[in-house]
Amino acid sequence: MDGWPEDRRYLFAVAYRLLGSAADAEDAVQEAYVRLQKAAPDNPRAWLTTVVSRICLDMLGSARARRENYVGTWLPDPLVGYDDTDLGDAVALRDSVRTAVLLVLETLSPAERVAFVLHDAFGMDFERLAAVVGRTPEACRQLASRARRRVRAGAPARTSVSRAEHQRVLDAFAAASVDGDLSELVGLLDPRVVFRSDGGGTVPAARVPVHGPARVQALVSGLLRRYAGVRLLPVPVAGGLGFRLSSDDAELGVLGVELGVLGVELAEGRIVELNLVVNPAKLGTDRSL
Repeated sequence: MDGWPEDRRYLFAVAYRLLGSAADAEDAVQEAYVRLQKAAPDNPRAWLTTVVSRICLDMLGSARARRENYVGTWLPDPLVGYDDTDLGDAVALRDSVRTAVLLVLETLSPAERVAFVLHDAFGMDFERLAAVVGRTPEACRQLASRARRRVRAGAPARTSVSRAEHQRVLDAFAAASVDGDLSELVGLLDPRVVFRSDGGGTVPAARVPVHGPARVQALVSGLLRRYAGVRLLPVPVAGGLGFRLSSDDAELGVLGVELGVLGVELAEGRIVELNLVVNPAKLGTDRSL
């Protein structure tokens, strides 16, 4: 099918923002293509987008129920090497895939989440959106407006970060991971900093978010001791800055075992968020290829 790989990338980008799970997003996209085999739409991408969005809308209810029983803090799957900003408005797409935004989207109703993602991130007009959520265009406009207010209140817009600011963070983490020197890293922590960790109940992790420089410093110090000898490799994570926690398994003779992914959010040159995913079920989502 003409445009199949690019259409699939686009559909995954939509589904991931709606579900926060790479595996669930892939399932939704696959189901849409199965349904396409029984249809002959004039505009396959538009048709598939509608179908994927409806599938995700149905999945959101059960996903919320699962996450209510989740052990500890739930974080979206970290997409290492992921960049889909060529699929539309780069700023809107980059902002809507931030962990802070995806966590706010978890608090919205399914219809509000779909309205926000499709309209604000992907520019779908309210007439088409109405066909997805089964509401009037005016009702969809209100859904998107409510969702936008919630997102702005819960996840303020990200400011642009210079290469020098990125490099300072990379250097600080490098120093901390090699010799345990936290001095430069602590100096980069914003007063509002929050550290979230997701172990899914299978790997030790803080059960609730940790706030404030002093508490975050203590937590990072403990993690450095726990993961002594683990390499922190700089990687892009869903368009942002991050690190892959990598180690070698001498007994199995395996090199570069991924133990976790740490996402870092910066604002005005300081670290405002650290999001660590060590749940094995969420690792291995390298989408740089």
